[in-house]
Amino acid sequence: MNLTRWIVTYGCKLGLEILCRIEKQNWSALPQIGPLITYVNHTGTLEAPLVFTQMMPRKATGLAKIETWDNWFLGWVFNLWEIIPIHRGEADMEAMRRCLEMLDKGYFLGMSPEGTRSKSGALLRAHGGMALLALKSGAALVPIGQTGCQDFGSNIKKLKRTHVQLNVGRPFCLDARGEKITREIRQQMADEMMYQLSKLLPEDLRGEYADLENATEKYLRFVG
Repeated sequence: MNLTRWIVTYGCKLGLEILCRIEKQNWSALPQIGPLITYVNHTGTLEAPLVFTQMMPRKATGLAKIETWDNWFLGWVFNLWEIIPIHRGEADMEAMRRCLEMLDKGYFLGMSPEGTRSKSGALLRAHGGMALLALKSGAALVPIGQTGCQDFGSNIKKLKRTHVQLNVGRPFCLDARGEKITREIRQQMADEMMYQLSKLLPEDLRGEYADLENATEKYLRFVG
């Protein structure tokens, strides 16, 4: 890690730990080396830098909407962190290629299968693209359920620290079991992944994946 990246990363980490009271559950379940895909419920702008900096000093990157680079400062930081821009709402093959490249180098890749922020804080239906990335890379996946990040903005206005909890689930890989990967199967894989995330959240935040009785694990192969 070069000096500038080190200063920015650990400065951000220190700032977030001052502004937030961070509680981590089962954090040791995260493998120490990559490649690995971590995914988190998306409720605002806080969870990405929070998880990213908490993973340090492990090599990590992530996906962010390309519009973020319209802000020169965020664009500079994201380039420093080797964050991968993605065009939402289309099949961005360049972003896929870069993700596979970083995973091949042993990086941790952080992303949100929902593709956009949940305004209510409850889980939205996932897109199937993440399942395809996991299959192509062969990387293990680890869900991280976060609570509290959605309160950060209002707490800052009140000069109040935000209590954030990060719950880490069981690592697993996707296994197609020899089946042809159709759009429907990719979606089922994505839904199975999201149910693993849903289990880490309180009931009122499970949203589209609230009914855990519907959870299946047909394409999941747990590791470790």
